[in-house]
Formats: sequence, C-alpha cells, structure tokens
Amino acid sequence: MEELLVIGVNTRPVAESAFRLGYRVYSAGYYCTADFKHYTERRCMLTERSGESCGRFHENFSQEKLLEAASDFIERVDGIIPLTGAPPLPGEKVLGNSRVDHVEDKYRLYRRIRNSYPTPETHLISDPAEAMEIVAAGEKKYIAKPVSGAGGFGVTDHHEMDGEFILQEYIEGVPVSASVLSTGEDAITVLTSRQIIDRGVPGFEGQFIYAGNITPGPSGEIEELASDLILDLSLRGSNGVDLIMRDSELYVIEVNPRIQGTFECAEASLGINMVDAHIRACRGELIEKPEPRRYAVKRIIYAPARCRVGEIKTRGVHDLPLPGAIIEEGEPLVTVLASHNSMEAAENLASIICSRVRKELNYLRR
Repeated sequence: MEELLVIGVNTRPVAESAFRLGYRVYSAGYYCTADFKHYTERRCMLTERSGESCGRFHENFSQEKLLEAASDFIERVDGIIPLTGAPPLPGEKVLGNSRVDHVEDKYRLYRRIRNSYPTPETHLISDPAEAMEIVAAGEKKYIAKPVSGAGGFGVTDHHEMDGEFILQEYIEGVPVSASVLSTGEDAITVLTSRQIIDRGVPGFEGQFIYAGNITPGPSGEIEELASDLILDLSLRGSNGVDLIMRDSELYVIEVNPRIQGTFECAEASLGINMVDAHIRACRGELIEKPEPRRYAVKRIIYAPARCRVGEIKTRGVHDLPLPGAIIEEGEPLVTVLASHNSMEAAENLASIICSRVRKELNYLRR
C-alpha cells in the first residue's frame, strides 16, 4: 500500500503523520489551513480569502459535498482513513470501520451496552412534551443530544431540540476519554485523557463543546473497560471511548469509531506515530503498549467575536487561518498544542500560547 486518502472535517494532523511514514497522501476535508503543507494532493470545501468571511461550518458542510470532492481520490488510492465527518465509503478500502451505525446512533449504542456497561439512563424522544414529562417525574438532571454527531454541538441542558433526539441522564463528574487500538480480536488502551469541555462558546452557550484534551489521564479500570467495550462492538483500528468519572465510578457516554481528537496529544505523550499504530491494528498487529513520556495539552480556541486574523507565528499554534481571513463568532479559530515533562508546566504553556493568540486578533463590527 503506497497511496492513502485521509477524509474528514480536519485532515491536517493525520495526513501529516501519514506523509511522514512515506505514503503518497491525498486529503479531502472541510478546512485547508495555512500551515497544512505535508500531502501529495488535497481538496477543500472551504476556500479562505483575505478580507472575506469563512462563513459558518454548520451551514456549509455536508458529507455529500465532501464525497464529491474526494470521488476521484477514492478510485485512485489503496487505502482510506475516515475521520470525523467522513461520508460512507467503500468498505474494502477503509482502514478502520466501514460500518458504524451501531455506534454512531447513540440510542442504539445505549440499548446494546446498557446491560453490560455502566451508562446513563437514556430515552429516545420524538415529542418535546415527552421529554418534559420525564424531567418532571423525578429528581435526575438530563441533557438533550442529537441521535448522532460529534464535537458536543447540539448537546445542551436546555432540552430545546427539534425532531428526534435523545434525553440522557446528566452525570456530574470529570469527562475523560480512552484511545484504544483494536485488531477486532485483541485490543489495548494506549492512552487516556481528561477532556476539556467549553460551555461558553459564543453562539453555543450552554452546549458541551469539545475544546481539547490533557494527556495522559487516569489509568486502571478505565483502560480495561474501554478495551473490552471496543472489542464487544467489533471495532478495528484506533477508536475512542468517552466516559464520565464520578469519584471511583465510570459511565460510558459515547464511542468514537475512528481516530480521535486526542491524536496529536497521543503522538506527543507517547512519542509514536499514531497512523502507523492504526494501520498495523487494522492489519491484525497491535503495537506494544507504550509508556507516556510527556504531558500534552490540546486546546481548541473558538472565536470570541467576529475577527480578522493576522499572521500568527507563535510556536505551538496549528490549523492557522489564511492571514486576513475573517472568522465568525463561535467558529474554530486555531488549535494550540503544548507538551512538557510536568503537567502543570504543559497546562501553563498552553494557557500562555492561547493568551498570545487572542491578543493578535482584530475584532470587527458587522
């Protein structure tokens, strides 16, 4: 296998790791950031121009458009690595999981695992009045979620959703995740993380928006539980399990059947190439479990207001918009990565970099 297609919303980190392995890398994604340079050929849905707005992701993205952009790449390459946002793809070329409905449908997942794994009480709702009755009937707190989707958008405690959605018991605790490599017959949890959730993203206030990770996270029971769950779901390659840790209790919240947002933190903490580990697992070979070498922090900065981005040269800042591009309020702005031998130092460094980025923004009036 020599030619790979990486397809999804943001392909930069995975495409760059595949390129470092020596593959001819084709990329089809929504974003084409200014610092994305390591690939053979790429297609982007968003074309950034100086002085022009980048618009809103949720208004402009569709799997159909992404599939259209990637159509000739799909025919050309030997293997395909799907990421978040990827459309259904030819199963014989997919490196990972081509059938994921049983996992991405959150209610189907709940029904499948509720008798075997600790998971919050979950209801499938088609009538908001039904949700209000459930909430009023007891003392539990609930959050509303789309039936499928990722990133925390649409996950809210206000129960204001249209159409079919799920109502899930809200578990107060620490959001954590586990990164699992699986051959389908054997699995290991290579890394855990604490998740950073932002509930104050402008325009999405109150929603539980994914905003990064801190690695490594807690060890022990979480590692065994996550590995067992991924095997029970018959998943292969690199997969993620999102959980809530309340005191010594763990609750399974969601499963991500593909390479996760912790990808860059995993590479920084473990000192390995995660694309290599993913492809090996898909071929039936698990790497030896690596020990974390460093602490790593990933922070996604969302635009605090409508702003124009200058030329950002701060080290540790990735997914850079084109200089002069206008980013709308609440849209992803940049990704910050920091690592250090000490967790406190890694977190402080990430905070310093975030502050520098915010100082370089030119806020605009409509």
